[in-house]
Amino acid sequence: MNIKQIFENNRSWVEEKLKLDANYFKDLSKGQNPSILYIGCSDSRVTAEEMMGVQPGEAFIHRNIANMVPNGDLSSMSVINYAVKFLGVKHIVICGHYFCGGIKAAMEPADLGILNPWLRNIRDVYRLHKDELNSITDEEKKYMRLVELNVQEQCINVLKTSIVQLAVRDNGLTVHGWVFDVHSGKLIDLKINFDKILEEIMEIYRLNDHA
Repeated sequence: MNIKQIFENNRSWVEEKLKLDANYFKDLSKGQNPSILYIGCSDSRVTAEEMMGVQPGEAFIHRNIANMVPNGDLSSMSVINYAVKFLGVKHIVICGHYFCGGIKAAMEPADLGILNPWLRNIRDVYRLHKDELNSITDEEKKYMRLVELNVQEQCINVLKTSIVQLAVRDNGLTVHGWVFDVHSGKLIDLKINFDKILEEIMEIYRLNDHA
């Protein structure tokens, strides 16, 4: 794929949309009203909108290496704040994917330079679930399970934030953990029992004063 081809593809796409609806871009320019904030991986094989079958304006998208929501990351925290406070999303989805390069890199002891601090967040997930992961002898299954546990921990990081706590309490916001199976193309809902997990930790993170 070269750059010139991208612009040719864009012209074809515009023509196709206008044939279906002459006001398509005029209506699109009026604003967005997404109900979902999707936080996924930057992997080029995973296309969020196409995978979910949503149209422009229906999902607010944030992507980074290994779909992380580190506590000190201003980018992801700003996205969450904007999506919840100003767009009023009803759902926040953390979506990982099997055979994730970021997860695989974090499982190896190599020095990857500027990536090291980012990958340490994934290694912290491994540390938290070391007993379960070390009991898995099949390396591929261990790798896939770490993908799932990373999604779980990033969901917890989302639920730690004050703005999400407030939206869950007052507006019924819900958080979801998904995995995309690259082999089958299917989305998998991990059906994480957040009530059970948060019961053990939220006395530390819960903020009572939301005024």
